[in-house]
Amino acid sequence: MNTQEALQQIRNAPLKPAYLVTGTEDYLVQTIRQAFFDRMKKDDLEELNFMSFDLQDSGLGAVIDEAETLPFFGDYRLIFVENPYFLTSEKKNNVPEQDTEGLVDYLKHPLATSIIVFWANYPKLDARKKITKALKKTEVIDAAPLQERDLRNFLQRYISNEKAKISKEAFDLFLRLTDYDLSKAMNELEKLLLLAGPGGTITLQLVQDLVPKTLEHNIFELTEQILKGAAAKAYQTYEELHLQGEETIKLTAILIGQIRLLLQTKMLQKIGYQQANIAETLSVHPYRVKLALQQVAKFPLNLLVSMYDELVENDYEVKTGQADKELNFQLFILKTTEKIKK
Repeated sequence: MNTQEALQQIRNAPLKPAYLVTGTEDYLVQTIRQAFFDRMKKDDLEELNFMSFDLQDSGLGAVIDEAETLPFFGDYRLIFVENPYFLTSEKKNNVPEQDTEGLVDYLKHPLATSIIVFWANYPKLDARKKITKALKKTEVIDAAPLQERDLRNFLQRYISNEKAKISKEAFDLFLRLTDYDLSKAMNELEKLLLLAGPGGTITLQLVQDLVPKTLEHNIFELTEQILKGAAAKAYQTYEELHLQGEETIKLTAILIGQIRLLLQTKMLQKIGYQQANIAETLSVHPYRVKLALQQVAKFPLNLLVSMYDELVENDYEVKTGQADKELNFQLFILKTTEKIKK
C-alpha cells in the first residue's frame, strides 16, 4: 500500500502483526515512523513495550524472542527492526548470523500482541529469497521516491493545507532547485511558508532568495545560456562561479557531464526511447531527462557532438599545460554561442 493508505491504517485501524516498509524516500519513511509512535501514545502504551533492533549488531533470534514476549501492561508490543540487510543481495562481513528460517516460521503464526516493523529502506530487495517472499506477504508499505505528478500533488496539497499558495513559476523553480526530491523539498518548504505567512503566496522572488542553488544547478543554467546563444549571461555566470572559488577544471568536468547527458538523451530519443526508458538506461533521475529533452529539442545532433568534442579537447589541453584554463573556457563560450546564433 502507498504511504497515505498506510498512515490511515496505522492511525485508525487495528494494527497488523508485521509490516515491511520499503523504499528510500526519507521524508515518507520518517512520517511512517512518527505515525507508529503517535499510535503508541494514542493507545496509552508504556515505553517498555517498544524495542528496536539493528540487525547489523543483533540477531533475528533476539527479535523473535521479543515478539514472543507478552506486552507490559498494554495491548501490544511495538518492535522496530532496522537494517534487514539479508533481504538484499548485498554481502556483509562481521555481522551476526541471522536465523531467517526461524523468522519465516514465526511469520506463519505471528502473535497478535506483537507488532513488528521491518525497515527495509533499500533501492531493491532480492525477491528470490524465501525470507523476502515471506515478508512480502505481510503488510507492505511503499515509501519509494514519488513520481513527478505525485510529488507535485503532494506538495500542492501540503501548501494548501498550510493556507498558503505558490505561483506556477515559483513552483517549477522550487522543484528544480530541490531536484524533484521530496525530502529536500520539505526541508526548504518550511522557510518559504514561514515568510509567506498564513494566506500568503510563495513567489518566484521568494524561491530565488531562499532556496540555495547547488553547483550543478548553476552549471545547468550556464548550459541553458550557452544553448540560447546568450554569451554575455553565460560569461557572467562563469565569472560569478569563478569568484565564488569554483575551479575552472571542475566546472569543465561538470559541463562535460551535462553535455554528455544531452548527447545521450538525443541519441536515445532518435532511436525511439521515451523519457522513462532513457532515465532507466542512463541511471539518472527522470526529471533530469525531462529537462534534457526540452533542451535538445531545438538542436541538431552534430552541434552537441561538436560541443562535447571541444570541451574534452579543451580539458586535455589544459591538463597537459598546452592552454590557459580560464581563457579556454571563455573562448568555448564565445565560439559556441556564435555557432548557435547562426
